[in-house]
Amino acid sequence: MTEMTFDRNDITHIVWDWNGTLLDDNHANLAAVNAVCAAFGRAPVEMEYWKSVFRRPLVPCYEELLGRSFVDGEWERCERLYDSHYLEHLPSCSLSEGVPDVLHTWRDGGGSQSLLSMASHDHLVPLIDERGLTGHFERVDGRQFETEQDSKAEHLVRHLDRQGIDPAKVVLIGDIDDDARAAREAGANAILVTSGLMARERLAATGAPVVDTPVAAVAALRAA
Repeated sequence: MTEMTFDRNDITHIVWDWNGTLLDDNHANLAAVNAVCAAFGRAPVEMEYWKSVFRRPLVPCYEELLGRSFVDGEWERCERLYDSHYLEHLPSCSLSEGVPDVLHTWRDGGGSQSLLSMASHDHLVPLIDERGLTGHFERVDGRQFETEQDSKAEHLVRHLDRQGIDPAKVVLIGDIDDDARAAREAGANAILVTSGLMARERLAATGAPVVDTPVAAVAALRAA
């Protein structure tokens, strides 16, 4: 993969990812994944393993996890199991270290920001409001339509278009390789954080800059 380079002085807008980026929810994700494993007769997995295989599209990812293809209705069952167990653990999830202070830091420096997640829009919007974060963002969007490749790319194009923002002035800060793919396809830039569901070496393979935390991502932009 060609290294993704950009002039960070040109960046005026951050699009933040939510799960694994601003929200520290890895333990809830793993508990939900292992609930799926238990229901489908697969031994539980450790976080290191899940970070090595997790990817989009989700269906082939989970088929690899379970060691077989889904038959009619099984993917929908898998989704219901995952969602119910994730929601059970969600109250124990805290904001990532440095959040929301890092959001103040970026805005106080003259930047704008929005939030785009592949979580369901109807789930996401009230959650952001409950956490007291809505006022930090120009726009909050969750997943509102399905795409063939199950990627954030088309969602990002729509998200930026609705704000009238030049993608070249945007950096997407996320935690998986699809965030880098989405940014590349939308004409934007990406910085990836290691705090989420993907191992550092897999993030680095995208060619995007990789840092450990949201705070470090904003610091990298400010140091430009």
